[in-house]
Amino acid sequence: MEPKRIREGYLVKRGSVFNTWKPMWVVLLEDGIEFYKKKSDNSPKGMIPLKGSTLTSPCQDFGKRMFVFKITTTKQQDHFFQAAFLEERDAWVRDIKKGIKCIEGGQKFARKSTRRSIRLPETIDLGALYLSMKDTEKGIKELNLEKDKKIFNHCFTGNCVIDWLVSNQSVRNRQEGLMIASSLLNEGYLQPAGDMSKSAVDGTAENPFLDNPDAFYYFPDSGFFCEENSSDDDVILKEEFRGVIIKQGCLLKQGHRRKNWKVRKFILREDPAYLHYYDPAGAEDPLGAIHLRGCVVTSVESNSNGRKSEEENLFEIITADEVHYFLQAASPKERTEWIKAIQVASRTGK
Repeated sequence: MEPKRIREGYLVKRGSVFNTWKPMWVVLLEDGIEFYKKKSDNSPKGMIPLKGSTLTSPCQDFGKRMFVFKITTTKQQDHFFQAAFLEERDAWVRDIKKGIKCIEGGQKFARKSTRRSIRLPETIDLGALYLSMKDTEKGIKELNLEKDKKIFNHCFTGNCVIDWLVSNQSVRNRQEGLMIASSLLNEGYLQPAGDMSKSAVDGTAENPFLDNPDAFYYFPDSGFFCEENSSDDDVILKEEFRGVIIKQGCLLKQGHRRKNWKVRKFILREDPAYLHYYDPAGAEDPLGAIHLRGCVVTSVESNSNGRKSEEENLFEIITADEVHYFLQAASPKERTEWIKAIQVASRTGK
């Protein structure tokens, strides 16, 4: 019998020879991890055995590259993977750890529940704490703050973070809150904004995190940007990133010229409604943007000749300017989720 598939999807993997980061279709089995150049390949490019392996997460070996985890085999070979966002990384890490534990105990992998609690355990879970801080109702409120003739959008002050940790009973006092906030900062869950907070991170202050109303910070996937004296074109461009992120992940996108398919990381924002796509290997600036206001999005089951499409889980976005984008999800469920989210954004976002 073939090993049971536990989880599969696109992750960015660091090459073992040239050390370049490339998107791979990754499959977690009961006894190992297979990775393919693309989903449709019949044979994997490599396989990582779970038996005797150890997992490190979060992995901070690559500076600002976020959501990375490392698997070290019994032969002391390191394999680095990067997820598109925090929840995706934590889901992979949770299943891989359970897979390793099951092999060591001679047990079969069985999933009890997919529900995830964000209650803090006795020892601080930074990933869960991060999700609590981002809660739209009970978390830290994101504001537009002004300092030195600059406007910092989607951010908050250092003392607000400590206030929240204390009031939420995540820590006993402000000193303990400072320690936890520094850990969140060091592991990439918080990012510095502005000269004061950046200087502290660079080592010019006693503590990397500042309990200060003039020190600004932001969540890495919040849509943060800073405005100063800008041209009208700059203002229009930055307007795209004001929207709250409502969905993100990797999809295949068909190119307009060569019609080839490439993995891209997509971030969906509403109000204004934009779908930005990025190189998943780590580029900060988007490769392009799709304005969703007034668009039409539908699933694609056949090609222009009326025949069944060879590609699975396709969907199409037609913008108000009649530009066509063809995208491919990893599963029917994922395609449905993307279509529904884009439809909502296209109706409600400006």
